[in-house]
Amino acid sequence: MTSLEEARALLVEFPIVDGHNDLPWALRKVGYDLDVRDIAQPQNAHLHTDIPRLREGGVGAQYWSVYVRSDLPDAVPATLEQIDCVRQLLARHPADLAPAVTAADMEAARREGRIASLMGAEGGHSIACSLGTLRGLYGLGVRYMTLTHNDNNPWADSATDEPNVGGLSAFGREVVREMNRLGMLVDLSHVAATTMRDALDATSAPVIFSHSSSRAVCDHPRNIPDDVLERLPGNGGVAMVTFVPKFVLQAAVDWTAAADDNLRAHGFHHLDTSEEAMKLHRAFEERTPRPVATVSTVADHLDHMREVAGIDHLGIGGDYDGTAFTPDGLSDVSGYPNLIAELLDRGWSKPDLAKLTWQNSVRVLGAAEDVARDLQATRSPSNATIESLDGSEG
Repeated sequence: MTSLEEARALLVEFPIVDGHNDLPWALRKVGYDLDVRDIAQPQNAHLHTDIPRLREGGVGAQYWSVYVRSDLPDAVPATLEQIDCVRQLLARHPADLAPAVTAADMEAARREGRIASLMGAEGGHSIACSLGTLRGLYGLGVRYMTLTHNDNNPWADSATDEPNVGGLSAFGREVVREMNRLGMLVDLSHVAATTMRDALDATSAPVIFSHSSSRAVCDHPRNIPDDVLERLPGNGGVAMVTFVPKFVLQAAVDWTAAADDNLRAHGFHHLDTSEEAMKLHRAFEERTPRPVATVSTVADHLDHMREVAGIDHLGIGGDYDGTAFTPDGLSDVSGYPNLIAELLDRGWSKPDLAKLTWQNSVRVLGAAEDVARDLQATRSPSNATIESLDGSEG
């Protein structure tokens, strides 16, 4: 049996839990028209994600990102539209996609042969500095929130913005505590290292990084420093390695900076993946060939993260449909077996791979539920405001 055959066999029993997929945002670009982008059919020309390729990739659970850009003036209703999109997908594809909000739901979906579908809000701007809105998102099924996206919000610093509050403000720490009380996972992807450390100090539940890699392997601020990885065993959290080339390959970091400058020079947002923006990207790439990440590049991150944090604290978060480029061998959601095969070739055991693919991510959600159960017995919902804790919204 080849390594790839072994990988596929392993994923039948312990499928992939992927921490972050931006399909709902990609569907927003077509007005959420699920006939135009029917994911029951192959969508290779338009998307990284569809049900046939999820099946081929051995995916057993997916956190769908209900992301909206932080510069949108109406982030809360836009986030609700993203949640509604996920609900429409679940209603349309009940044989393949199972609604899930608990670790038990994930296990039930696995037994049924369906893909457990959870939601994660990407960026604290989606609660508009309101703990009531945070509770509303939880009530609608959101089970993690990334504290920031690419920009700071008034209570937390982002990895890719200028420092503002020095990590988490007092209100930011209260957000973390209220997430713990609810059972919503605190996601530290996208946040500044200072915010990571402050959140680890404030939390009483395990945290996740839904789609982040190792900063020691690739020096990008979106990645996780070793001193933070070293704290995961004490916290119980999980770091879910991402595949985005500009976060995993140093040469791609430098190339992407130049490509982003090119987009901005032509009046486009650097995250724009519209046809016009991609035409500019392709022209830039013809002039300056893009460094290509591979399956091995991603495996290098996992090897290092395993050494620092331990096998019990690793997962996978591909960021499909949220990136313009992907590594060779991981071009879409069908590619996960290639990564597992690479790790088998590097000597990773099947029990360790089962932790990476399924067990760690299910455990961390269950642990957050346990903490919430205890906290709800002693703590009422917080009605604190940013004004009462920080003095202002600035």
